[in-house]
Amino acid sequence: MEMDERKIKILKAVIRNYLETGEPVGSRTISKYTDLNLSSATIRNEMADLEEMGYILQPHTSAGRIPSDAGYRFYVDNMMREQQEKLDKRENELNKKEELLLEKVDRVEDLLKNVAKTLAVNTNYATMVAAPHKNGRTIKFIQISQIEKGKILAVIVLEGNVIKNTIIENLTDIDTEDCLKLNIMLNSTVAGLALEEINLAIISRLTAQAGEYGMLIRDILDAIAAAAASEDDIQIYTSGATNIFKYPELSDNTKASKLIYTLEEKKMLANLVTDSLDKDSDGDIKVYIGEETPVESMKDCSVVTATYELEDGAKGTLGIIGPKRMDYEKVVETIKNIKTQLNDAFKH
Repeated sequence: MEMDERKIKILKAVIRNYLETGEPVGSRTISKYTDLNLSSATIRNEMADLEEMGYILQPHTSAGRIPSDAGYRFYVDNMMREQQEKLDKRENELNKKEELLLEKVDRVEDLLKNVAKTLAVNTNYATMVAAPHKNGRTIKFIQISQIEKGKILAVIVLEGNVIKNTIIENLTDIDTEDCLKLNIMLNSTVAGLALEEINLAIISRLTAQAGEYGMLIRDILDAIAAAAASEDDIQIYTSGATNIFKYPELSDNTKASKLIYTLEEKKMLANLVTDSLDKDSDGDIKVYIGEETPVESMKDCSVVTATYELEDGAKGTLGIIGPKRMDYEKVVETIKNIKTQLNDAFKH
């Protein structure tokens, strides 16, 4: 069975009507909604074909049809293609509310919180913004020094000039000359390596070379691992969680509580951020519909994500979470606009 132009127009009419009303759509409504000039009977036959093809479904025997996840996917893919030229032309047209993002802020954290809030206000959906993040950050430099008896200060400089300081308990006193030798040995071996490249062979060689300070070297390498691991933690800001109560299909107690917990607790959102970054090969906006979403509590939602980037290659994620009947055109345009502004803000 082919998806011809008539079926496409009827599917779009079903989806657009459902987006507006949240109610199942009948053939009589579609006959008034489209410019096809078809009878209700003909439209019913076409809708039966669309149902057989899996694009729409009938929630109750006597009810009209609603879009399936496959129907939404077909609609979104076509909408994205149709809207691309329009979005490109309007990319630099800033919504007045969104211009607030360009106001000076003291910290990146404040800027990203403003972004999450602005997205929530402008779309009436829940939103998330993940701070810039870079996997595999390399070690640029290590400096160790004894600050008092039994305590070593390790200063670890990571790519992007991120500095991590940690205190290491050391039972063996270390003089200045030995401290210098250890610094030279460490930097000549691990500087320029990512954490995952420091393997057992490197650790064993460094430990053997360090002699009586072998245990200290292991403690320093553990400190490096801890510093790099803390860099891999994804900071996520959310806003608009209560917006989900505006949509009946998401607002029953069980669904709403799970979704709000996910937005507030945030750890599970890291799966969404990671998946979005992994799929960001072309910089396009991603749309997850229903079961496509990698977060269990969002299987009844649609999620639209986009990636923004810093000059050093670190990437962050924008996300809008709403019902499957979200206003995709508005959401895509809004998130693309914000993405452009963030890219510009971080590259100046």
